[in-house]
Amino acid sequence: MTDVSATDYDELSYEGGGLPKTGNWWSAFVIGLAGTILVTGIAPTMVTSLGAAAIPITFLITLSGWLLCMFLAELAAMMPDRSGGSPTYAYVAFKDRWPKFAGHINGITAWGYWLGWFPVAPLNMILASFYIADLFKLNTSSGINLLGTNIAWWTVAIAVVGIVLLFIPSYRGLRFGTFFATALALLSMIPLTFLAISWIFHPSVVDFSQLTHFRHTDGSGFFSSLYGHGWLTISVAFSFLLTWNVIAMEAAACYIGETRDPDRDAKIAMNLEGGYGVFIYTMIPIAFVIVLGVHALGNTALVDPKTMFVHFASAVFGTSSASTVLDWLVAWMLILALILSALNAITGTARSLHQMSADGHFPKFFSRTNSHGVPGHSMAFNVVCAIIVVFMGGAVQIYTFSNVGYLFSFIPVLIGYYCLRQWRPNVRRPYRLPEWMKYAALALAFVYAVIYIWGGPMYASCTCSQAGKSTLPYYFIGLGVLLAYLPLYWYRKRVEDKRDAPPAPEQAAMMAATSNSP
Repeated sequence: MTDVSATDYDELSYEGGGLPKTGNWWSAFVIGLAGTILVTGIAPTMVTSLGAAAIPITFLITLSGWLLCMFLAELAAMMPDRSGGSPTYAYVAFKDRWPKFAGHINGITAWGYWLGWFPVAPLNMILASFYIADLFKLNTSSGINLLGTNIAWWTVAIAVVGIVLLFIPSYRGLRFGTFFATALALLSMIPLTFLAISWIFHPSVVDFSQLTHFRHTDGSGFFSSLYGHGWLTISVAFSFLLTWNVIAMEAAACYIGETRDPDRDAKIAMNLEGGYGVFIYTMIPIAFVIVLGVHALGNTALVDPKTMFVHFASAVFGTSSASTVLDWLVAWMLILALILSALNAITGTARSLHQMSADGHFPKFFSRTNSHGVPGHSMAFNVVCAIIVVFMGGAVQIYTFSNVGYLFSFIPVLIGYYCLRQWRPNVRRPYRLPEWMKYAALALAFVYAVIYIWGGPMYASCTCSQAGKSTLPYYFIGLGVLLAYLPLYWYRKRVEDKRDAPPAPEQAAMMAATSNSP
């Protein structure tokens, strides 16, 4: 048990993760870029579905992600020994007043967060396989069909091999993982940032009139109906899709508990992550719209969303032989970016499962660490589950399945932030937001609840995805997986805890008497 206290401050007690403190703000920031890199999947999906109308929706939801990062920075600095990031803070907020209820909050929040993050690994390896297949002209016509989604054999092979290989740097610990992630980040995020602003150097390919009225791909204005629904319904439905991606920059919080100076590192890492996320998630859709055009974005024969970044680079820099080399460079940059994000999917949520197990709300299997001081069992569990999800095959299917847990997990955390401010105002807070921000946290929890309750089923049930198919079966699969935390929770409480509990005094005395008898 770790007690965080200081003179003249209230004492906040909580269970620490016990992971070694070998990192700093850079390690949290650079591995947390895995969330920002999800722009490679969501930006093409949004602009091909909504056209220029995707820009204001994406900007506002991403801005909420930066706000979330600031709340998490305060919570992370308050609890410097908690590992696993966002979902691990809700339990501490509720446990002193409602301990039994808080245990379930801890379980469902961490498990929902796990459901949100671990599918990033299979999704990103699937997206990487598209770029690899495009570069080497691989045959993607043959494969298997599950729930109406065709999955090419090349996709399965590349994704499974990639996930298994990523387990190696994950297993080696945060220091090795940070070195690996830094290399990937420099090779991917610098070129990706350049792509976001590349049109500035080639103004002849830009048409700013494409932004007028933020039109949909059919030419209608932002406030027009689309896919048979009004603009507000469509905005909320696509916000459900967006929240799986654009608020994922919060992933940096997973590693604050392993930094040497969390008082300083939390605010630096989280604010850098949030600010850069708003920039990249806003500028990439704008670049697509003003260069490729709204009409072309709505026609998959002209622009393939699976390899849109390569098409975009060709449109900006031309189709010369030099541009062909650039296309290869862009494709490999994106592949590296996707690998970095997949790495965090294996490592980050492993910390959440580890912390939940350390708190006593999940099987002890998940709290075991390896010789490098990281939760190796949890990461191996993530790898196995990620390989299973590969067979879902499509981005929107995985978005729908996964966000059933991910978006839900932040609502208790934001409410918990308000409760800690309200009930424990004198707890040591090395990074403290203005007092009125506790109400902003409640407001954001309400917004996310509306998106979750209204937008989730709406997006899953309507044919507003690229494929024009309902993803409702994947929504219900996600609900089933989310509820699977219950038997795991009960197994810990009713089997492991009872089996490992010390004997009662009467029973201990009887056992001693029996052992001493001749």
